[in-house]
Formats: sequence, structure tokens, C-alpha cells
Amino acid sequence: MKGLFLSIMSVLLMQCMAQKNSNDQLIELRGTWLTNVDSRVLESRESIAEAMQFLADHHFNAVYPVVWNKGMTLYKSPTMERLFGIPIDTLYGDRDPLAEVIEEAHKRNLAVIAWFEFGFSSSYEENGGHLLKARPEWAARDIHGRLLTKNGFEWMNAYHPEVQQFLLDLIAEVAGNYQVDGVQGDDRLPAQPSEGGYSLYTVQLYQQEHGGQLPPDNHLDPQWLRWRADQLNSFVERVYKTVKSIDSQILVTWSPSIYPWAYEEYLQDWPTWVRNGWTDIIHQQNYRYSIEAYKKVVDDQSAEKLGIEKLPGLIYPGVLMNVGDYLIDEEFLLQTIAYNRSHDLNGEVFFFYEGLRKDNNRLAKRLLDTYYQHPAEFPFEKRK
Repeated sequence: MKGLFLSIMSVLLMQCMAQKNSNDQLIELRGTWLTNVDSRVLESRESIAEAMQFLADHHFNAVYPVVWNKGMTLYKSPTMERLFGIPIDTLYGDRDPLAEVIEEAHKRNLAVIAWFEFGFSSSYEENGGHLLKARPEWAARDIHGRLLTKNGFEWMNAYHPEVQQFLLDLIAEVAGNYQVDGVQGDDRLPAQPSEGGYSLYTVQLYQQEHGGQLPPDNHLDPQWLRWRADQLNSFVERVYKTVKSIDSQILVTWSPSIYPWAYEEYLQDWPTWVRNGWTDIIHQQNYRYSIEAYKKVVDDQSAEKLGIEKLPGLIYPGVLMNVGDYLIDEEFLLQTIAYNRSHDLNGEVFFFYEGLRKDNNRLAKRLLDTYYQHPAEFPFEKRK
């Protein structure tokens, strides 16, 4: 109880320190990811409207709906229709969940960031699924020539130009056809397990650039890590420039894993994305289960330690609220926000929405009673 009391008392101090605009209104990013796994919100227009109202009532100002998961889109995709004959996840029939989320969210002044959750993965425990069944040449391979698989996810070859163009086309059609305020890649976009890179196409590409030399057998070889990460870095640049050419107001956001783990395991060199200006927002996944561990990861991801210029308003951490049977403790929740604010991190995104609704909306109520007591303005200009 003492810890909870101290956390609540710190709210007053932190709110006094929070960023404000000239009208003395709080400026914070308060968001949540909205999934189609362990959640039924996207299954009807009525539940979408209720969820958007709930977020607005609890002073959130951004929602991150999934638009690409399980190898299917949650909007009507000309690219998916052309390549695979599946314009939208068959669960939704003639509906368009993304269009419905945008309309209901914008009615309530919520920003909408389209989240391409599945990234370069092709399937989960389906041996490549329908994507690689139709396009076997898109498969990523490990050193043994097997389909690249990690933690149950099977992967497309992120270095193949057709695969890159496929994901780029999905992103571009969302940016061009929907009034989204932003698009987002995550720990699978752009990413590739570092155990991969041994498909015939990728090996030949490497040989062309290295005088016929084969890639190292050791997937953690520093030069081999660097070469593959640079391929993904180039893709990040293409995404950023493509989206901005469609509409410069659309935010390009990334939610990678923490560095350097993200680089060593999934070839995500996101400090380079920041240095080169290929991002508007970073929501690195500071997913931890204790305040001590959370503080350490915030400290380790500081601009100074990552060797990047400190850019206020760029980083808004991802906070793990709910996954499986895990639901964050109230005191820990408040402590994470307190630590964010004390380190000039004026906002966060919670994974994921359903955690706010558990136990009769307990955590949403706690936020509304404390850090989210007053409405906050979204830190970026929204798309007109």
C-alpha cells in the first residue's frame, strides 16, 4: 500500500512537469494497440464504436488497429486480391474494419495508426501458410535450407525484392486509400530472424557484392549481421519516402524490440532509422514484468547510450499491459508512467486494449483517476 500511495502522490508532481501547449493543455500520446487475437472488438461495427467511445471517455487519444495479420488484411486490399485472391480476411465478409475504426475514432478525436503486425512473417505454425503455398520462392531459409522459423512464426524472405514490394504496396494502399493518421511496423516489420539469410536468392545477392564469397555459416558473424541489417535499413528508407510522397502528414512509426537485442536477434537497427530521419515516432517495446527491469530498459534505451541525438517527442514506449494470463499490477502500471514522465517520455502505448477492460475496466479506471485524469492533446498534427 505504501508503494501505491507513493505512486499516486507522484502523479501530481509528474502532471505539473508534463509538456503543455500555449493554452496550458497537456500534450501526451496515449495509445493502445487493437488486435484481432484475444479480442472481438473488430468483429462488429457496434463493438468498434463502443471501444472508441471507451477510449475517448478514458482520455486516450490514439488507437493502433491491426491491419495485417495471419497473412490477411483487415481492409479491402487490391494487392491481396491481385496476388492471392483474398482481398480481406474472410471473417469480415463485406465489411471493412479499418474504414469503420477510422470513422468511429475520428468522430471522437482519436488518431488512427494502421498497424502491420504480421510484418514479413508468412504464418504461425502453418508451414508458411497460404502465402508461401502460392509463392514458394518468397520463403526465407536457414543455414540448413529449412523454412526460417522462430518462436512458431514462419517467415518470408525480407531481402527478396518481390517480398519487399509486396509489403510496400500494402502500406502504400492504406496510406493512399484511407484517412489514417499514420502507419506502423513493429518487431516483425522490417525484421528477419538472424538465423536466416540462406535462401538461394539472398546467397546469390551476397555473392554478387562480395566477389563470389559465400555468407558465413555463423549467423551472428558481425559483418553478416551488418550486411543483412543494411538491407532492412534500405527498406525502412523506402517506406518512409513512399508514405511521405503520398501525404507528408501521415506519420511513419515503428515499434521495434529493444536495442541491441532487436539487432542481434531480428536485424532491427532502429537507431540508424532515427539518425537518418526515417521515422516520426518510435514505440520501442519496453515489455518488462517489474519496475526495476522497466527502469533498466528505459535507461539502456536512452539517446546517450544508443548514440543518437536526443529528439524530444520522438520516443513513446510500448508498455506490456496484458498478454495471455498476465495483467499488469496497478502499482507497477503507475510506476511505469511515473518513470516515463520523469525521463521526458510524454506518453506510452499499451499492449493491448483488452487489458483496459479486464476486471470491470479496473486499469482504465485507475488511469483515469491518476495520470489520465485530464484530457491530453495528441502531440502531432492529425491528417486532414
